[in-house]
Amino acid sequence: MSTRQTRTAGRLLVAPSVVLLFVWMIVPLVMTLYFSTLRYSLLDPGSEVYVGLENYRYFLTDPAFFASLVNTLVLVGSVLAISIVGGIFFALLLDQPVWGLPIIRLMVIAPFFVMPTVSALIWKNLFMHPVSGLFAWIARSFGFTPVDWFAEMPLFAIIVIVAWQWLPFATLILLTALQSLDGEQKEAAEMDGAGPVSTFIWIVLPHLARPITVVILIETIFLLTVFAEILVTTGGGPGLQTTNIAFLVYAQALLQYDVGGASAGGIVAVVLANIVAFFLVRLIGKNLEA
Repeated sequence: MSTRQTRTAGRLLVAPSVVLLFVWMIVPLVMTLYFSTLRYSLLDPGSEVYVGLENYRYFLTDPAFFASLVNTLVLVGSVLAISIVGGIFFALLLDQPVWGLPIIRLMVIAPFFVMPTVSALIWKNLFMHPVSGLFAWIARSFGFTPVDWFAEMPLFAIIVIVAWQWLPFATLILLTALQSLDGEQKEAAEMDGAGPVSTFIWIVLPHLARPITVVILIETIFLLTVFAEILVTTGGGPGLQTTNIAFLVYAQALLQYDVGGASAGGIVAVVLANIVAFFLVRLIGKNLEA
């Protein structure tokens, strides 16, 4: 069989899965685009009216959109900062030869495997509850007034919960990269008189540059769609303080029953996510070429 025939046979074998994936992605997108041009309420089915780009104008000029966009950026940026800094710190600790290291590594990575709804309920009821939570008990033990986290600083509480979930992922990626660092480089630096800080800045940190960009790309894609933690803990409130774009689209569709406006919001969210992903992919490409 010639090379050309082999390629043709390979393409024919792959074609069904490619077509299925294409249909799986395109059909929902096309339907969302279609609904975004309609004034379509679930409370009045069958009375759809074509309105063109009116839903997009309404969604983009809604004050709730700008508030949710700011919350989304703050949430993503804060969790990324905590994940990267904390991931480097824990990766350096776990790279040390200590007794019981496999168990310690398992405990550090375990939160990543907990479902978002479960972790949100744990933090809400066991840690951050203003009456019976662990933090409230600690505050009362030292004579302080317990903090009602989800009422006084709700966005910070969401950031802590989401960062707790994603910190193990960053730790795992950075630890794997750290273990691939040639020990001879560290030894040579120590022989030249470099201290721990200089070794970290000039040898370890440059070695972690590419893994850090990978962590940023993967976490950003998922953090843009954070939803379960907000639904379980604050419901987007108080007011709009914890409403991100994903939750705003949900509220538009299933709380206000506005399918047209929610569809327009979904398209806007997809566009924003693709813009962010485009720049992050280019950033990773530059790091890989360096």
